Amino acid sequence: MTVRLERTGAIARIVLDRPDALNALNGEMKDRIGDLALELQRDTDVRCVVLCGTGRAFCSGSDIGTMTGFDVRAGRARLQQAHRFILGIANLDKPVIAAVRGATVGVGFSLALASDLVVASDTARFGLVFKKVGLAPDGGMAYFLTHAVGARRAKELMLSARLLDAKEAQSLGLVAEVVDDATLDARAMELAEELASSATFALAMGKRMFHAAAKPSLEEFLELESHIQTEVLQTQDHREGVAAYREKRKPLFHGR
Repeated sequence: MTVRLERTGAIARIVLDRPDALNALNGEMKDRIGDLALELQRDTDVRCVVLCGTGRAFCSGSDIGTMTGFDVRAGRARLQQAHRFILGIANLDKPVIAAVRGATVGVGFSLALASDLVVASDTARFGLVFKKVGLAPDGGMAYFLTHAVGARRAKELMLSARLLDAKEAQSLGLVAEVVDDATLDARAMELAEELASSATFALAMGKRMFHAAAKPSLEEFLELESHIQTEVLQTQDHREGVAAYREKRKPLFHGR
């Protein structure tokens, strides 16, 4: 199983467990996260959720090896799958902590931002690397990032595709706390224990209020994203980006 569920008292840990691929998400993993989010939403014994990855990365994005041969219908299906697991995490009526180390890029960055708190190892690196494979941001990235840092900074991060270290991400308000790598897991659990012992129903209602304050809703935004990304999946640039990634060379894009 490439996504595990672990329980410690009232805390559930969703563990991405594909370290040989830096926890890149394939379709099975996205479905599993969506299923687990639904399960945990219904489980009244769970009062806090921690997202984490095994090995030296949180999540290096979507598995590039699965991103070929999309027609319009297949592209929409892929995006609906991605949206299901992002919505599942974002809409959980329980505090969600992302404990991140190493590569946290692409839809992996989106997954971290879908959580309520990000605790980062000093090894963490965050980035919108979508342009390198000829794609627009997905997983609600534009929504989360615009609300967090404003449109101008969000666009700069997309256009540059540069990596943020943990301290810069913290300075932008994307990370709540930066800790030594060796203490990351313990610190995330310490925070989870504090939250799990608090008034979690009140926290759930507070989360709903913050979600309602953001317009358009995440659901409305993701519907727009699905139309845009479906078009981008059909482009020559996207095919070239995937081919270049596989062949470990610089892509030659033509803007079409």
